[in-house]
Amino acid sequence: MDTTRNEGKVGTGTGLRIGVIGGAGWLGGALAGAMLDAGVVEPQNLSLSYRSRRPDHSPASFWTTDNQALTDRSDVVILSVRPADWTGLKVNAEGKLVISLMAGIRLSALCDRHQTTRAVRTLPNAAAEVRRSYTPWIAADGVEAADKDLVGAIFDTCGVQEEVRTEADIDYLTGLTGSGPAFPALLAEAMMLDAMRHGLDRQVAQRAVNTLIIGAGRLLEQRDDCPTDTVQTFLDYRGTTAAAIEEMREAGLDTAVSRGLTAAFQKTVSMGETS
Repeated sequence: MDTTRNEGKVGTGTGLRIGVIGGAGWLGGALAGAMLDAGVVEPQNLSLSYRSRRPDHSPASFWTTDNQALTDRSDVVILSVRPADWTGLKVNAEGKLVISLMAGIRLSALCDRHQTTRAVRTLPNAAAEVRRSYTPWIAADGVEAADKDLVGAIFDTCGVQEEVRTEADIDYLTGLTGSGPAFPALLAEAMMLDAMRHGLDRQVAQRAVNTLIIGAGRLLEQRDDCPTDTVQTFLDYRGTTAAAIEEMREAGLDTAVSRGLTAAFQKTVSMGETS
C-alpha cells in the first residue's frame, strides 16, 4: 500500500491524520480504539469531536467541539453521528476522504454536503467493540484505489470488511448486519423467557442461552460452514433439535425474519430520501 500523502492520496501509518466526528459516541470510540491498536493511525494524528461531554479516558491527542477544526486538521474524516444529527452538520471537507458510518445517507448527498468527490458509505455494527463487526462499504466514483485500500485497512481493524456492488446492497445490509447482535439477542431473549416459563432460574436460563449463542458463533466462525448445511445436519438427525426447528418454521419463523428485514430495508431507504 502506498503510504505517501500526495495528490490527495493517503495511506496508513506515520503521518496519516484521521478525524472522527462523533468520536465520543460508542461506535466512533470503538473504531478509534481499533485503529490505534492496529497502528492505522498514531495517537497524535487522531482527532475526535464531541457535543457535550468529553470522555474521561480518551485515545486521541486532540479533542474538540468544532467539527470544522477537526476536518481541517485531518486527511480522512469519519462521520459517526446519527442520520438525524447529520442534517445540521455543516463542514467543508473539500479534497478529503469522507467515510460515513450513517444509515441511509446516499453517496451523492455526502459529496454535495461536504464538497468532496471522495466519499464512502459504510456500516459497521456493535460487534466492532470486540473486533467482530461485518462492515460492508461502497465508494463514490471519485474514490481512488489507494483510498479503497485505506478503507479496507481501517475496517479490518474491527472485523471483516467487504466492498459491495451497489447502494441498494448497503441499504439491505443496514438491516441485516448493521443490526449486529440485536437479532441473535432477540432469539436469545425468546429462548431465555421460555426457559424461565419452564421453571428455570433467570440466572441459569441466561447463562445457558448466552453460552449457546456464543458457542454457535464461534463454531460458525471456525468451521465457516453455510448455515443451511448446519440446519440440515440437525434435520437429518431427526432428534429433538429437528422437532424444534420444524415447529418454529411451522409457526412462521422464516416469514417473521423476512418481514423484519424488509421493514429495516424500507426504513433505511426512507432515511436516505429525507436526508
